[in-house]
Amino acid sequence: MRIVIAEDDPLLREGLALLLRAESLDVVATAEDPAAFLAAVDEHKPDVAIVDVRMPPTHTDEGIVAAVEARRRLPGLAVLVLSAYVEQAFATDLLAGGAAGLGYLLKERVGRVEEFLEALHRVAGGGTAIDPEVVGLLLARNRPDDALARLSPREHDVLALMAEGLGNTAIAEKLVVTEGAVHKHIRSIFAKLDLAPDDRADRRVIAVLRYLRK
Repeated sequence: MRIVIAEDDPLLREGLALLLRAESLDVVATAEDPAAFLAAVDEHKPDVAIVDVRMPPTHTDEGIVAAVEARRRLPGLAVLVLSAYVEQAFATDLLAGGAAGLGYLLKERVGRVEEFLEALHRVAGGGTAIDPEVVGLLLARNRPDDALARLSPREHDVLALMAEGLGNTAIAEKLVVTEGAVHKHIRSIFAKLDLAPDDRADRRVIAVLRYLRK
């Protein structure tokens, strides 16, 4: 796995590089700003980019903009976004091109090394990894919506785990129910939210997040 890191905080940037190299992962370049990041993507053709949302010069959404451009230049590039806060730009911009190979973690999650590495490998494999706290906040912000109000408490639980990128087996294990029960809940969720069901986890996640943005 070839990785490029884009992070303007030098301590976090070098700390991430050391952590990943200690796990025998190939960090081919690090960058402190969007221009250097895109140059590294062009030069090294990485498998995964780890990108901070807020980068110079304005420290707003430069990381998201650069990640979108990187995926345009290198189709199939997996991107794991790191942020100190829940950023709406992630859902509105980066996910617009599809959720496969995308992740969004709060920076505090990096300190939980096993969780961070699991998310990185999931994204690198074409999956989706959305921070549970982000999912919870998005659900809370949109809960007054009539359609979401039609969901049962268990369906809310399943929806949240779907948005994290978990498949049916993992959801069943988390909720201690059968896969058949999860499948029925998912069919009910899609029906109540007027969303077409799909067995691919990335399509399910982007459908959920598109709905949450309304």
